[in-house]
Amino acid sequence: MALTFYWYPKCGTCRKAKKWLEEHQVEFKDVHIVEEPPSKDELQSMVEKSGLELKKFFNTSGQKYRELGLKDKVKTASEDELLTILASDGMLIKRPLVTDGEKVTVGFKEDQYEKEWL
Repeated sequence: MALTFYWYPKCGTCRKAKKWLEEHQVEFKDVHIVEEPPSKDELQSMVEKSGLELKKFFNTSGQKYRELGLKDKVKTASEDELLTILASDGMLIKRPLVTDGEKVTVGFKEDQYEKEWL
């Protein structure tokens, strides 16, 4: 099954990850994370499958994250609230976000991609 590759074309890390997938001939469908962000349900499913904490899905270095003052909110908000916030704006989601429906990776680390997607 082809991967779903959520990315933001202006993001350097996303471009590196996309290039890596192409060089390794990994089949994927790219989805512009701002134009078509994953839904709240999709995000919840990805969080569960990733085994990561929900806060790892936030783009903590993003301007929106800072503007909305989410640093403190992430510590106190419920999982439901956080998923709603994440689903509201693709710029809040750490990227690239890649899934095959079973596994999920957040961000780009070559060794992680080799392990999960080759």
